[in-house]
Amino acid sequence: MAQQFKSLLSGNLELRRLLVKAQTLSALHRHFISIAPPHLAQSSQVLGLQSGLLSVAVGNAAIAAKLRQLAPELVVKLQDRGCEVSGIRVKVQVSFPRSEPVTVPRKLGKTARDALGGLSQTLEDSPLKLALKKMAETKE
Repeated sequence: MAQQFKSLLSGNLELRRLLVKAQTLSALHRHFISIAPPHLAQSSQVLGLQSGLLSVAVGNAAIAAKLRQLAPELVVKLQDRGCEVSGIRVKVQVSFPRSEPVTVPRKLGKTARDALGGLSQTLEDSPLKLALKKMAETKE
């Protein structure tokens, strides 16, 4: 499916230009993410490259200030990777969507389940007792 889409874009001159620009932007973003400090990279998005100036959107002013401090170093690293970048322009875009951390549901071990079961047996009938009993009966 992706190959058919790519061949469709390659077939038309205007769409081919769009495809090349999208691939270039994607490659620049990958390079930027790999060289920028992780805590800054996750809150940044490469917007484009125009006349050697790389535009990067960030979610707040603190990240923007830190990226501006690191800009000369990042430019050198991007140039070492073959990117034709002469400077970095940082834009604060408050509405820039932050990637939410992935939460992995935690599972109770056997010891914890046994302890919850024992505690539930010592309590009088109540919603707490039912909740503890239910938690104790869940499987790993």
